[in-house]
Amino acid sequence: MYQPHRDEDYVGEPHYGDGSLYVSAPTRTGRRIIIAAASLVALLVGAVAVDRIAAAHAASRTAKAFQDGMGTADRPSVHVSGFPVLNQLAAGSLDHVDLTAHDIPADGTTRPLPVTKLTVGMDGLKTSGSADEAHADGVTATAFLSYADLSSALGVQVSQGDEPGRVDATASLPLVGDVTVSAAVSAAGGNRIAFTDVRAEQGELLPPLKSLLDKALDEPIPLRNVPEGLRLRSVTTSEDGIDARFTGRSVTFRPDSSSA
Repeated sequence: MYQPHRDEDYVGEPHYGDGSLYVSAPTRTGRRIIIAAASLVALLVGAVAVDRIAAAHAASRTAKAFQDGMGTADRPSVHVSGFPVLNQLAAGSLDHVDLTAHDIPADGTTRPLPVTKLTVGMDGLKTSGSADEAHADGVTATAFLSYADLSSALGVQVSQGDEPGRVDATASLPLVGDVTVSAAVSAAGGNRIAFTDVRAEQGELLPPLKSLLDKALDEPIPLRNVPEGLRLRSVTTSEDGIDARFTGRSVTFRPDSSSA
């Protein structure tokens, strides 16, 4: 009996003889859609890559300006927020930039106090102008001052107090002994930290020890190594040190830009 010959199977129809499934090639319209989609994906990936390169360049420039201005041994870490960054650069201002720096050296000869860690949030960071400086419309910052650095600057041993907002200060002299007092810490004018409400805690406050503590605590200690334009708003105590919080408007980071 005559059987018609099948030149090809229909799309998606299983061939029960060998279990294979035959699928026809995409139509011309389908190929165009696939090519267009692939091109769009490649374009988007390329745009993201270019934008990330631009963000990295802006971060590097900001880090260099800060390092030159504050004299840090290591370049700070910088993160540029927002996407796309290219649009921000074209407008000449970055929406928000976060910066973290460590071990900012002390500035000045009178009770110099280094900053152990400084975190800075900058809004409206200008991207035009000199490569050696960075200017921000608004800044919030926190300077962490370790008790070890504070002790070296004051000449007495400083540690966390028994109450929030207070520290203990211990003065020691050979043949005289030790005495510990408690003091409240607060923000004072001129970006200074004041020690007030001094109370005797332990030991006898003999004249030599009292003189040593008076020298350490009577006068507020200045924070000279923060960018000019920042103003100290508050201080809080923690287990390891003091957090000093700053705000500022129209702040410029440039060489020799630390507070006087």
